[in-house]
Amino acid sequence: MTATVSKWARRYVLASVFALLCWQVGALVGAPTRTEVVLGVFGFVLHMIFGKAYALVPAYFESQLAFSRGPAVQFPFVVGGTAGLAASSLDVGPAWVAPASAGLWLFGVAVFVATLGVTIAPNVYKGETGTGEHNAALRPIDRLANAFVPVALSYLLVGSYETAALYGAVPPIFDGVSAQASHLLAAGTGALLVFALGFRLLPRFLGARPPVWAVQIVLPAATVGPALIVVGIATPSLLLVGALLEAIAVCLFALALFRMGIQSDRRRIGIYGVLAGAVFGVGGVLVGVSFAFDTAAITGPMTMLHLRFNVLGFLGLTIIGMAYQFYPPSIGRFRGSSNRTAFVSIFGIALGLLFHAASVLAGSDGLATVGTLSTLGGSIAYAYLLLSVFATRK
Repeated sequence: MTATVSKWARRYVLASVFALLCWQVGALVGAPTRTEVVLGVFGFVLHMIFGKAYALVPAYFESQLAFSRGPAVQFPFVVGGTAGLAASSLDVGPAWVAPASAGLWLFGVAVFVATLGVTIAPNVYKGETGTGEHNAALRPIDRLANAFVPVALSYLLVGSYETAALYGAVPPIFDGVSAQASHLLAAGTGALLVFALGFRLLPRFLGARPPVWAVQIVLPAATVGPALIVVGIATPSLLLVGALLEAIAVCLFALALFRMGIQSDRRRIGIYGVLAGAVFGVGGVLVGVSFAFDTAAITGPMTMLHLRFNVLGFLGLTIIGMAYQFYPPSIGRFRGSSNRTAFVSIFGIALGLLFHAASVLAGSDGLATVGTLSTLGGSIAYAYLLLSVFATRK
C-alpha cells in the first residue's frame, strides 16, 4: 500500500507543479483574478495537500489508509474539475462547463475527506499520534495538532460545496460570494493544515521545539478566523475580528518558526522556503487587516497583492520549502540539481513578490512584469528540480 500511495502522491505533486506554471504564465499575460484563484488555490496548493495528506496523515494517527484506491479515484475528478473551472474563468467552452466542473471537484473532495475521515476517525478521540519514544517530548504538540486536522477537512468540504454553489450546482450555505469560497479553502484548509502539519513536521526537520503556548494560540485562532472572515464579508462587524485572529495565527506561527530556526543547527535548503513563506504570510494578513479596517482599501491591485502574498508567498513558499525536504534537490538526476538551484527558485519567487508589492505602491506596470517574470523563473526552477528527483524514483 505504501508504494501505491507514494506513486499517487507524486502524481498529485506533479499536478500541483503544472498548475503553478500555468498560474504564472496566466499572470504574465493578464489572466483574470478568478483564473489565478483557481490555478493557485485549487490547482497548486490543494493538489499538493491532497498528495502529501494521503502520505502523511494516516501515520500521524497511527493508522493506515482505509481505502487504498482513494487517491486514484479522486485524482481525475479534482484534476478535471480544476481544469474545467480554469477554462470557464476564461470563458472557454459552453455554459455547462462551470457547474459540471464544480461538481467534479466537489465529488473528488468528498472522496478525499471520506477516505481520510474513515482512516483517522477511530484514533482521533483516542489521542493517537504515532509519535515514537525518541520524540516523546513532542507528543503533547502532536496530539494538539492532530485535533485540528478534522477541522481543516471540514473547511475543505464546505468550501468545495460553496464553490459548486457559485455556479448553481447546489444551493449556497452563505451569500454566494466567490471570496467566501476562496477563504474557506485557502485560509480554512490551506493555512490551518500548514499550521497543524507544520507543528508536527518542522520540529523534526529543525531539531527544535516550538513553544507549546504558541501552538495553543495559533491553532484555535486559525480555526475561528476563516469562519468569521467568511461571515464578515456580509457582516462587516465580524470581518475585523476574523482578520485579526488570522493575523495573530500567522504572526505567532512565524515567530515560533523563526525561534526554532535560531535554535536549530540544521540548515537544510527547504527551511529557507518555509521561513520566506512565513514573512510573506505576515505581509498578506496585514493587507487583509487593512481591508477589514477600511473597505476603501479593497482595490483591484491590493486584492491581487493580498492573493499573491498569501497563496504564492505564504502557502506557496511553505509548500516549496516542504517539498525540498521530502524531495531533496541534490538527489535529482538532471544537470544542475542542487541546493543552489533550489535557493534560486525560492529567491526568484520571493523577489518577484517584492517587485509586485513595489509595483502596487508605485503604480508601475513595468515593475509588475519584472516581478511576474521572476516568479515564473523561480517556478520553472522548482518544477525542474522536482521532475529531476522523480526521474530517479521511477
